[in-house]
Amino acid sequence: MCTGKCSRCIAYTLYPLVVIAIICNIVLFFPGGDIKYAKDGHIAEEVKYMGGLVGGGLLVLIPALYIGLTGEEGCCGNRFGMFLSIVFAAVGVAGGLYSAFVAVLGLSNGPLCKVGDEWTTPFKNSDFSYLTDDKLWGNCIEPKNVVQFNVGLFIIQIAVSSLQVILCAIQMINGLFGCLCGTCNDKEEPWSGSSDRVQLYYI
Repeated sequence: MCTGKCSRCIAYTLYPLVVIAIICNIVLFFPGGDIKYAKDGHIAEEVKYMGGLVGGGLLVLIPALYIGLTGEEGCCGNRFGMFLSIVFAAVGVAGGLYSAFVAVLGLSNGPLCKVGDEWTTPFKNSDFSYLTDDKLWGNCIEPKNVVQFNVGLFIIQIAVSSLQVILCAIQMINGLFGCLCGTCNDKEEPWSGSSDRVQLYYI
């Protein structure tokens, strides 16, 4: 496969991952589907770090858009464009890693919830042990099912950001090959334009 086509495939795969990361982060602001917790500030700190919006979203979307351009004929579909794609892909790797780090931190600390009459993070020092002990989840009386809510979305965010890191890392390698060997975008079809010359010769 040509490096240009590979870039295009990587970009098209990154687009839906960016959308999923952004949606996950936005939904995390509304545990239980209620906006009152966001208004009152009763959401986990890790949600406010915007790992999905900034890391897995913006910092991956911009590289994905440029990487897609390197797979097309034009100003970016050349060796220099592929060189720049390495830099953009590195930004995408950083964004994916940030998103994954925030999600892991969110899983580690657990959700902010109401225990008795106090809003707290009851699983902050549990070292992930609460994930396998669903009896503890009942300690959070509000928002409803907030533990399952946070765990599910943060796990999706980890999976998405891991794929983003892998794809951007592949593009860094692909960009290196494209820089050295070209993108195949400027290759002409065999014997392109030569048939007319042959016909004129025999006439």
